This record gives sequence, C-alpha cells and structure tokens, in this order.
Amino acid sequence: MNDALDVSLRLVRAQTALVKRFDATLSGLHGVSLADFTMLLRLRQAPGGRMRRVDLAETLGLTASGVTRGLAPLERIGLVTRETDARDGRVAYAALTDTGRERLKDMLASAEQIAAEIFAVPLWNKEDVGHLSTLLTRLGGTGLAGHKTPPP
Repeated sequence: MNDALDVSLRLVRAQTALVKRFDATLSGLHGVSLADFTMLLRLRQAPGGRMRRVDLAETLGLTASGVTRGLAPLERIGLVTRETDARDGRVAYAALTDTGRERLKDMLASAEQIAAEIFAVPLWNKEDVGHLSTLLTRLGGTGLAGHKTPPP
C-alpha cells in the first residue's frame, strides 16, 4: 500500500477516535458536541466575543449554512445570540452570551483534561507533542489562538 495513503488513513482514524472521545465527555458533562465547543471557543477568541457568521464559517472550514445550523441549538440554550450590525442590517454576527462565556470555562477545563489524558506521559513527551503539532500545522491544522505555531 502507498505510504501516503496509509498515513492519511491512520490520520483519519485517529481524528475519528479523538472526536468520539471529546464528544462523549463534552456531551455527557456539558450537553455540547466537540463541534459546538469549537464554535464557542472561536467566538470567545474573537474581538468582543463575536464574529460575523461568514467569518466564523471560514475559520471553522464550514459553509455559512453549516454555521447557521450549528449555532441554532446554541442560541436556543442561551449560549450564543444573534446580533445585527447597526450600520448594515444584512450583516449577522454570532456572539457569546454571558452564560455562554461561563459555561465555556467549564467546557474548556473538561477539554483540557481530555487532551492531557490523550497526550499523557509515558506515551507522549513534550517534544512528541510539539513535533506532532508542527506536522499537523504543515497539513493546515490550526490550534488555539495565541499559541505559537511550532517551528518547522
């Protein structure tokens, strides 16, 4: 089998396992999926805790309609609100609510715990994690805002 195909399939399988693990914990403890958490996290990182929906879609690699579908349940449970631009009513923003900010703190603590368990010593050391981060960045992966991209 082609080495590139083999590593691609391994990466897809690893991603699936990570999503399942994050989804199980975040859903069980906080009632949100990893996709919901990621959306909330991106909003928190945005200036003022809000983003135009089209920008959020681009940041997440989703379509505008995908973001709208993803935000709907978060709006219903009060974590996100829809805002319009005072100067242009056609522009829609997604904004974190105060409740969303508070709940996101708890979700973030849970996500950090999951990540710590996944990349625990002795299977992983700091250099391994840094190297993997570099390789994933080379593939187009992005992480938390404010974290330096590892050197190539």
